[in-house]
Amino acid sequence: MEAELVALAGSGASTLVGLMVSDGWEQVRRRIARLLARDGDVPSAEAELQRARDGVVAARDDGDEEAESDYVEEWTPRLRRLLRRDPDAGRQLLALLAELDGAAPSQSAESVHNTISGGVQHGPVFQGRDFFGGLTFNGPPAPGPAPERDG
Repeated sequence: MEAELVALAGSGASTLVGLMVSDGWEQVRRRIARLLARDGDVPSAEAELQRARDGVVAARDDGDEEAESDYVEEWTPRLRRLLRRDPDAGRQLLALLAELDGAAPSQSAESVHNTISGGVQHGPVFQGRDFFGGLTFNGPPAPGPAPERDG
């Protein structure tokens, strides 16, 4: 059971820090604060999350991946302690992670396989679906194949 708590806390911390720098942060911030504030002090939890977010955003802006990962390392044991104290928090965290994972853009059920054959292509190759309108290229003409040599 301990390994599961550690894994869930690590996943939760990683997701939490990733959300802090995402467009979806404002949508989940209060829910995470309620999860963290099991004693009901949501405003303190929100303030703490805001301080952490400010640090993560600054680290991201500075390109400091090490500082950003420090926040994951900071939140992992905190979440683990919360999960040990309150099994219901674990269920809530799992539900939130599943919901966030479900909200992420999913891969299409369609399968796409592209093949370019016939040797070297001396011009643009487009990969896509439903090209509407004309396609125009304003570049130099593509080189032709090398002349054959008799030999």
